[in-house]
This record gives sequence, C-alpha cells and structure tokens, in this order.
Amino acid sequence: MRILIIGAAGMIGVKLTARLIADGALAGKPIEALDIVDVVSPTVPPGAPFKIERRAIDLTVPGNADVVIASRPDVIFHLAAIVSGEAEADFDKGYRVNLDGTRYLFDAIRKVGGYLPRVVFTSSIAVFGAPFPPAIADDFFETPLTSYGTQKAIGELLLADYSRRGVMDGIGIRLPTICVRPGKPNKAASGFFSGIIREPLAGQEAVLPVEESVRHWFASPRSAIGFLVQAAALDTAKLGARRNLNMPGVSATVGEEISALRRIAGEAVAARIRRQPDATIARIVAGWPANFDTQRALALGFRADASFEDIVRAHIGDELGGTWVH
Repeated sequence: MRILIIGAAGMIGVKLTARLIADGALAGKPIEALDIVDVVSPTVPPGAPFKIERRAIDLTVPGNADVVIASRPDVIFHLAAIVSGEAEADFDKGYRVNLDGTRYLFDAIRKVGGYLPRVVFTSSIAVFGAPFPPAIADDFFETPLTSYGTQKAIGELLLADYSRRGVMDGIGIRLPTICVRPGKPNKAASGFFSGIIREPLAGQEAVLPVEESVRHWFASPRSAIGFLVQAAALDTAKLGARRNLNMPGVSATVGEEISALRRIAGEAVAARIRRQPDATIARIVAGWPANFDTQRALALGFRADASFEDIVRAHIGDELGGTWVH
C-alpha cells in the first residue's frame, strides 16, 4: 500500500506520519511507501520500516497536483489548509489554498482514469452557521459564517460529487477544534482554546479573548489521528451518498476548560490566564457550533475523548513528558 499525506508539515500531518510509522500498516495492509508533501519540506522521521519520500510543493500551482499523485497512492490524506483566522483576513489566499488546491487535487485524480484512491478530506465544524439546534446532526444544513467554513463546505460538496461519479472513494471528516495543539500559536481564530491550557502548563501567560461562557466542541490531537486512521479503513459503502460526517468530541465552555486545568495543575497554573477581550475573535467564535449529534460516526467506529480533563491529560502525557511548570 502506498500513502500520500498532503499538509504533512503541520501538527496533524507530523503526528499522522509518526502513527503510520509506528503501525507499519493501514486498514490491515502493510505500508510499502509513504509520500509526505507540503509547501515546506516536511521532516522525515527516523525508523520507518518503509520508504518515505518528501516533497516541498505548492498544490495551488496548476500541474503540481498531477505530480504528487503520479505514483498513484492508494490512500490520500488531504490535510492542507489555511486556518480560519488567516482565511478571514486574506480572502484571496484562503480561497486559493482551501478551494483551488483542493479542486486541483481532485481533478488530477479524475484525469488519471481507472484510478480510485481513498481520499480522506479534513473538513471542519465551521461549515455550520448559526442559528443552531441543541445538537447538530450530519444532515443539518450548511450555512457557514466565515470564508474558511465556506471553503470547507465547497470542498465537501466536491468530494461527494467526485465520489458519486466514481472518480475517488472519498470521506470528509468534520474535525472538532483540536485542543490542546502543541507548539507555537497559529493564526486560527480558535487558537486561544489551546493557548489557555498550553501556555500556563509551560509556565507562560496566556491571553483569553472571549467570555468564559463561550462553549465549543473539542477533540485531542490523539483522537484526531484516530479519526483519520479510522476514515482510511472504513467501508464507505456504509456512508451512502452522505460522504461527510461530524466527528465525536467534547462540548465544553471556556470556564469548564479552565476548571479542568485548575483541577489537574492547580490554581497557580490557572492564574496565568489573562483576560483581554478581542471583539473580532469573539464575533468569529460566536458563529461557531458548540454541540453535536455524532451517533452516525459512533456507529461507524469513531471514538473521541471522554472529557475535557482527558484532553488536558493527553497533552501532558503526549507533549510534556507527564509533568508541567508548577
């Protein structure tokens, strides 16, 4: 089996690569080769039991998508995207990366002919817009309130149509906000959800730009990798025509996030959070959903964290060696 990861230099791409190396197989089949692609050259982890080829290539340039699928990978993970805050601030860049790059990839697959790869597309809960029901099911209509959500919604429609026409065997997974994201802050409007946990545990101050009453939908990086692996192995006949589905997660308020941090790490750590309202971020976040009905995903075998405390503990265990700055 040959696998392609597009967006391999990002946090999820790095962790997915590490998981595939550790497993040595996907969907019960040995991995023979792995292609990792991003706009910057991804790092090749040591110890892989199969060949890894890395490439720095921009999929928004016409013709480049044809290059990356020339080896006809059996499974393609499409993780590459401009995050929400940057897509909102830079209209042209957001549509170029999140929409044009996606369509170039899908069309490159179509042009090959007789080639039916499994394509796992990372979508987002930002495809939904207010007003919301108490819990959003897969069949709730998509009315995104951001450019990022719009771009992801279009990607979902393309994936479903290209799958219907036999171009690919696609599945779109709407990821919750991934928390706690390791590393440095990015330009996502949702970045503070991770920041108010990550920075205090590292002994640093974190800025909270919204009210503690804000509720959101979360999953740990560990769970996100599990979603991707499960999606690659899934019998997509069970999806029918509805190729995109909500991933399970944890619904929690910002206040509940802070309380979980306080219970685990203590008051001194939680006190490193500084309240500094930001009207732009508050406006963007106010248009995001907070709770989901994920019975369909659960029935298909997808699993997430049990609580926000589990999410915090996953970060401490996976990224901090089991400890933190007291």
